[in-house]
This record gives sequence, structure tokens and C-alpha cells, in this order.
Amino acid sequence: MSGWSPIVKRIEDIVIGSLMLAVSLPLWPLIALAIKIESPGPAIFAQRRRGRFMREFRMLKFRSMRVLEDGSAVRQATPGDARITRVGRILRRTSLDELPQLLNVLRGEMSLVGPRPHALVHDEEFSRLLELYPDRHQMKPGMTGLAQVTGLRGSTAKPGSIEARVEADLAYIKNWSVALDLGILRRTIAAMIAGTNAD
Repeated sequence: MSGWSPIVKRIEDIVIGSLMLAVSLPLWPLIALAIKIESPGPAIFAQRRRGRFMREFRMLKFRSMRVLEDGSAVRQATPGDARITRVGRILRRTSLDELPQLLNVLRGEMSLVGPRPHALVHDEEFSRLLELYPDRHQMKPGMTGLAQVTGLRGSTAKPGSIEARVEADLAYIKNWSVALDLGILRRTIAAMIAGTNAD
């Protein structure tokens, strides 16, 4: 991104992110209470991720699993994973577990739309496998992205999965526009309502 693009995208993040926070905030205490009733531990937790230019930050999420893991050594959740709580399954299916990342967006660590951040151990693994993988760090990581709304989500262990995601991420960076972001956000919200955002 160059010229006015980063400024325009930041304004977009602040305006839309603030609106989304205001609309969703009444749900936060209800989600937190449901999490705490089902299993002990904090309602919100943080994992280490890398943002734009590889800067580390702590990405926030509502806890959906019984066992907390640090972002430096994460085993990706799989369908039927015994660590996922009943409340957690609902949160993950609707992507409501991602709501605390609105705070990351308003703090300037993330964007509403951009390449999804991976665990540090996966960043290192994928950087070794794919020469162009580090290029996705040219832009802030997003709460959602082009890869996610085109069906490229879930396990990264599937053959060709991470290659397809990186291709989508780089295409997004190359073709970024406000209209593209708005389209991705619209499709993301539709998927959340339909409950089709499961990992």
C-alpha cells in the first residue's frame, strides 16, 4: 500500500470498527458469563501473533477451549476437538470468538480485513515452505480476509491449503480497495449469521 491508501484504510478501520464494537458490546458480558459458567479460566485470552512488518502483538479472543495455549506453540483445533467447549463450538461456528479483536483493530495492531494472522510456530514453518509467505506481512493482519470468504479456512494441513491462502492474501494486497473490503465484510457478516464460519 502506498500514498493515501494506508490512511484511508485506517479511517475505515476506526469508523466501521467503532460501529461494530458499539453494536456488539452488549453481547460481550453474556458471552463471558456463558464461558465462565461452563469452564474455569478467563473469558478472554491473548495469543502472540505477528502483524505488519513482522511486529509481534497479542491477539485477543473469547476462550472457546478448555486448555489455553500460548501462540508460540499451538496445535490447531480440529473438528470434534475435545478441547473445544459446548459454548466454544457456538462461538467458533458464528465467529463470535473473534469479537475482542475489534480492540486490536482500534489499537492499530490489526485491520478489519487483511491476511489472517497465524501462530508464531506456523509463521516460521510456512516461511520455510513458501518463498512468498512473508510478503503477506506487508499489510496489517485482519479479522477476516479474502481467503476466508472464498472458503480457504480450517486446517492448514490439507495439501495445497496454505499455498491457496497465501495466493489469496497476496491478491488481496495487490488489489486492495475500500469496495473490496466492504464486499468481504458483507460476506463475512452473512456467513456469521448463517453460522457457516466454523474452522
